[in-house]
Amino acid sequence: MTTTEWITDIALLLIVFRQLREGRLDLKSFLIPLGIVTFVAYSYLDTIPTAGNDLVLITVLVAVGAALGIAGGVYTRVRTVGEHVLIKAGAVAAALWVVGMGARMGFQLWVEHGGAADVARFSAAHQITSDKAWVAAFVLMALTEVVTRLATIFIRSRSHMVARPAPVLDRTV
Repeated sequence: MTTTEWITDIALLLIVFRQLREGRLDLKSFLIPLGIVTFVAYSYLDTIPTAGNDLVLITVLVAVGAALGIAGGVYTRVRTVGEHVLIKAGAVAAALWVVGMGARMGFQLWVEHGGAADVARFSAAHQITSDKAWVAAFVLMALTEVVTRLATIFIRSRSHMVARPAPVLDRTV
């Protein structure tokens, strides 16, 4: 793994650890994780292979990312204090995030340190045409996990927004 890959993987892991402490849900809560996965997608997602069973692999990992993201969003506490919506990742949300991000990092390390032949055999047996399919599948899994987690938190936060009554104009003299 390159230094850039280590930094982006660790940054993605630190996002949830930052949210273990309760904080305000604001634009920064959405922009930082989206910025990181956008950078990763831009850097590593050259193409989405469609030959053989590449799309099956990609679909399965995207579905896993969606499940992890939605569950992580559900297990993030959302509450209102005054006019502010606060969020706090619980133990389950943090564990799911670490499982998703850690699995990708672990897979990459395993492939680089002796697992490449096993992946090649699996790929050949299941008609996965190239390493680009694996890259696309894992990058899209990460992107999906981040987007679905943030979308779930956003949807849940809408129910916590304080409805402000419209101002009443007194028309009496």
